[in-house]
Amino acid sequence: MRPFAATRVYAVARWVVPGLLAALVPVSVSAQAPAVAQTLSQANLALQAGEADKALALLQSLPQGGAQIAGAQNLACRVQYTLQNWDTAATECDQAARLDSQNAVDHQWLARALGEKASRASFLSAYSLAKQVRTEFEAAARLDPRNAEVLTDLGEFYKAAPGIIGGGGDKAQAVAAQLDKLDPARAHQLRADIAESAKDYSTAEQELKQAIATAAHPAEYWTSLASFYRRRQRWQDLDSAIQNCIGAVQKDNHPGVALYDGAGVLVESNRNPALAAKMLQDYLNSTSKTEEAPAFEAHLRLARLKKQLGDAAGAQRELAAALQLAHDYKPALDFKL
Repeated sequence: MRPFAATRVYAVARWVVPGLLAALVPVSVSAQAPAVAQTLSQANLALQAGEADKALALLQSLPQGGAQIAGAQNLACRVQYTLQNWDTAATECDQAARLDSQNAVDHQWLARALGEKASRASFLSAYSLAKQVRTEFEAAARLDPRNAEVLTDLGEFYKAAPGIIGGGGDKAQAVAAQLDKLDPARAHQLRADIAESAKDYSTAEQELKQAIATAAHPAEYWTSLASFYRRRQRWQDLDSAIQNCIGAVQKDNHPGVALYDGAGVLVESNRNPALAAKMLQDYLNSTSKTEEAPAFEAHLRLARLKKQLGDAAGAQRELAAALQLAHDYKPALDFKL
């Protein structure tokens, strides 16, 4: 799940996932492989659509709750991650990584979950957890050195983490060099984040513009640039970047998370709530929803915007839609109309 801002800036700790079943009974998957595979596919589709309750119900329908199936544990981890149940998510991710230790994605999600857990822990616990985050991200990169998303996470960790737990700008730059060969847009985004951390704002802006120029789907990188302008309080440039994001979405019909992130930038800068609401509605109406921007969270954010715009009935509908997808999502339960 993504933060409200467009940029993917992972703090030293920003990741974890769902609870282990009480008793792990070995499951013979081979005899049930077709049915299990179909259920896992359906659960993943539900996850991408933001249907958290449906995804969890499908996973729980597996034999013994799927407790000995690494793919099921990974999906459970990711569902709980979208629900912000970090401890539960971390437990599930850890079990997935133990069951399939050579799977880079399982280690990547464990690192993300542990990071979220660390960001909310006491200093001493956070220090220990952050070292585990590094270990898991590095393991993921070793197992799949051509996975651009894994490398991006590792680079962001190196950029954000202090040297005492293995971070550093030089390490992040080395990861950016690896990304040059795999995904130049991600490489430019990472270099932009490194430059901004070093307060080299001119280089950061240029790298973000290079990311836009090289991306197959530039809309998301326009939201990254808009978020950069928000932090620099360059409001006219922010507005222009948001319009370019919308234009890019319309041009290639691939909104991804760009509309969701763009709405977040507007909300964080207290600008144009009506446009932010439209962007969220367009995202929810699209066929490219993703777990990075859970539909139930988009409905909740739209509820907040409609309340701000004086549409109480609309806010109520959006809150109900959020809870229909994720009935115990705490931020929605806590929202006051």
